[in-house]
Amino acid sequence: MSWYRNTVWFVKGLREYTRGGYESASRHFNPADVEVDVAGRSFLVTGANSGIGKATAKEIARRGGTVHLVCRNKERAEVAKEEIVTETGNQNIFLHIVDISNPKEIWKFAEKFQNEHKLNVLINNAGCMVNNRELTEDGLEKNFATNTLGTYIMTTALLPLLEKAADARVITVSSGGMLVQKLNVSDLQSGNGPFDGTMVYAQNKRQQVVLTEQWAKAHRNIHFSVMHPGWADTPAVRSSMPDFYERMKNWLRTEVQGADTVLWLAVSAEATKLPSGLFFQDRQAVPTHLPLAYTHSPPEDEEKLMQMLEEFSQKFKSVSPG
Repeated sequence: MSWYRNTVWFVKGLREYTRGGYESASRHFNPADVEVDVAGRSFLVTGANSGIGKATAKEIARRGGTVHLVCRNKERAEVAKEEIVTETGNQNIFLHIVDISNPKEIWKFAEKFQNEHKLNVLINNAGCMVNNRELTEDGLEKNFATNTLGTYIMTTALLPLLEKAADARVITVSSGGMLVQKLNVSDLQSGNGPFDGTMVYAQNKRQQVVLTEQWAKAHRNIHFSVMHPGWADTPAVRSSMPDFYERMKNWLRTEVQGADTVLWLAVSAEATKLPSGLFFQDRQAVPTHLPLAYTHSPPEDEEKLMQMLEEFSQKFKSVSPG
């Protein structure tokens, strides 16, 4: 069945996820949806020093929003912040150095952030695709630590702040690659069998979709969404998927095109007219499963994922200051 999923997904990708797919879809966009003034609203973007994260942060800054850039590399982050301030004229750009693969750091950051700032919109964009199995200093598989546990902790830790906000939103940048994966809660850290970084990443992205659906049920005052940016020309794609990049580089979307739906979900009034918990592509809610792909998971597996992530997160919270 995996060959079927992969083939259908790739054919779908050639049609929809490339630059041509974006250009076709964008003919139906309403430009007014994102021509808005968001001055006075606060946005936090993880992984904001390059790629889709930086493009999103820049577009929000152009619209007057206060933007908190959460980045791992201080040097690259400072360059990105300076670029955003210079190009947009918006001085309300704040930088926070946090490694999203380090759960203790996230808890510590979130505790401090809640005491000092307000937050209307959280954009979980940080991610990684490590092609060989690596463990963090906490003994966590790096893709899982960043893409799944890091996203879970950042969101969970900031929920109390978001619950207080007007028109609060959480947007998570996933991937269409998740369509080839069924949720697997038996091996969250990919320790069994051969390690395939691309499939581990896709599994993490499936987990993000499940997280979004579960959060939407539990937190009715916040609008949750998860999205696929399409196949975009970003530093992460070039470094993590060099063969794919070489084959597809002439058809990849720009970073701004990849960020378009993130921006739309973050600032438009239209986005929150749709139900919370949906998966988006090019400003449209789309199915989270391919036809006949058998990737649906039983409710008990989805509940088990939430339970396991909560147990992981509390373990690391207990050793953080405060």
